[in-house]
Amino acid sequence: MDYIRTEANGQLAFTHSCDFLQIPSRLFGFHNTHTEVAKTASGREVFCFKGAMTLPDAERICECGRKMHINSHPDITLRHLPYGSSLSCVILPHNQLRCPKCGGTKTQFIPFKDPDHNITVELATYIRDLLASGNFTNKEVAELAGLHQATVKAIDKQRLIDKYTLDGKTFKKPEKTTPFLSIDEFKLHDGNKYATHIIDLVTGHVLFIAVGKKKRVVYNFIDFVGHEWMKSVKAVACDMNSDFAEAFVERCPHIEIVYDRFHIIKNFNEKVVSEVRKDEYRRLMNEGEVEAARFLKGSKYILTSNRSTLQKKDIEAIEGKVISKGSDLFGTADYIRSEGYEARYDELIRQNHLLFTADLIKNKLEAAYKPENYMNMGTAIAEIVYYCFETKNSHFEWFGRLLWKHHEGIVAYAKHKITSGKIEGINRKIKTLRWKGYGYPDDEYFFLKIMDASRAEYVRNPKSHRILH
Repeated sequence: MDYIRTEANGQLAFTHSCDFLQIPSRLFGFHNTHTEVAKTASGREVFCFKGAMTLPDAERICECGRKMHINSHPDITLRHLPYGSSLSCVILPHNQLRCPKCGGTKTQFIPFKDPDHNITVELATYIRDLLASGNFTNKEVAELAGLHQATVKAIDKQRLIDKYTLDGKTFKKPEKTTPFLSIDEFKLHDGNKYATHIIDLVTGHVLFIAVGKKKRVVYNFIDFVGHEWMKSVKAVACDMNSDFAEAFVERCPHIEIVYDRFHIIKNFNEKVVSEVRKDEYRRLMNEGEVEAARFLKGSKYILTSNRSTLQKKDIEAIEGKVISKGSDLFGTADYIRSEGYEARYDELIRQNHLLFTADLIKNKLEAAYKPENYMNMGTAIAEIVYYCFETKNSHFEWFGRLLWKHHEGIVAYAKHKITSGKIEGINRKIKTLRWKGYGYPDDEYFFLKIMDASRAEYVRNPKSHRILH
């Protein structure tokens, strides 16, 4: 394949089974003399564009006013844009200049060279666009561009630093205020190391991330955004981490804490329903009621699901879809196929008064979150607490104490109607991000990636790809 440079607009031109294929090179000042085709160690084809740079007279003038001499001109190789599966590079002399009067030296400026890496600006822009799209991992981008993963990471980290920080370390303050925040911790590395992130519940954007899950993180966030900014915040959605709630109330007494409803339901399912089922199974086995105990075996999924979920599963079973949950080795799967999930649930609560009480409380919890009135919701929660203590069961009593201790934060839902749903969604994104990236040992880089993932989807080009003339 022949390769030449035309004089018009500094374009690169290929000649192969056609007159000219002209490509705007953006390598302004570069004169391509000839092109060679080489191979990488992996066998990929590389177009090596060889030539020289124009050296303007103005650039040869030293600060002292004398004209500088070309001292030496070792070749420099800059990786350029890939062409399909082929790579490319630009090879040119990089002139070094020296002043005969003052002895000052400098190297010739290459306008199309990235300031931090031996690649062209066009390739750096291409890499940034691929990374910003969120559809490619660093490894995939490195393979596409023919670069080392460390180079791709450095480019991506600098992109994120420019976008989200002021000085390379301090996050940019939120441009707009928000009435609602949410806070949660996530596992940072294997072991007991955690980090905490705070998001804007209106936009879903991560505003702040720091290592740890104690009060200090909240204090640092408030100092970061300022008390004036915090005046606009009405409520914060969180789980029952007392440190977070206490820290917000200490620094900003006007803020109301809203304990997430899904964490409450999760606590009821895991700490009450599941534990009661285990206790009842052991009791029945000890009393010799083997059949009744066997019927409880493998019922955790059914007992912790709501009726709408069970009804949906029944429809799927009728349609012939595979039953993967709520079955076991004792014939329960056959029962489910013949009678249905909901029918088995009704039979379970009919046979056991504690499970019947759990069903009653589950329904009352669902109804408690429907009233618009703050007082009505408070009354509904107080009634659930009463039922819990009436059972005289340790698991129900524990849940009753939990509701009563956090009563004010639970009923605050009636005022603000906020949950931690968005931040839980971001937690899933964090897990996916870590999995796709094979882990991120660089915490600073990982935090920036999380902030970027919480933003709107990257769009570089307009929706229409039609060429306008």
